[in-house]
Amino acid sequence: MSNSIYNYELKVRDYECDAQGIVNNANYQHYYEVCRHEFLETCGLNFYELHTQGVDAVVVSVYIRYKHSLRGSEECTVTVDRVEKEGIRYIFHQSIIRKRDGKICSQAKVETACMVNGRVGKPDIFDKAFAAYI
Repeated sequence: MSNSIYNYELKVRDYECDAQGIVNNANYQHYYEVCRHEFLETCGLNFYELHTQGVDAVVVSVYIRYKHSLRGSEECTVTVDRVEKEGIRYIFHQSIIRKRDGKICSQAKVETACMVNGRVGKPDIFDKAFAAYI
């Protein structure tokens, strides 16, 4: 975690688990998204306010590798490890780390693109917000 640029703490809720008590795989994607939105706020951007200004960051692709299971009531840290920029795309490398033993439960590579007034575009606002991380 020391190499991450942003950490978000959360506790697994029981309704996010399947019949075996393991977090359903789709919820990992939710955790990653919450973390990215919180990271945006630390960079001075609010996802919903951007939308009202005609700027939308949209997910283009998600790759998640599952390594260890999270279970109900467990605490974890969701991270943004690094951000890359390729043209008009931003690529977020993220991890979910179980707090009780420090094991990496999953890692993700999330590719996003920006829409400006409904068209693919390159908003300078993200370049400025992420300047310290890219």
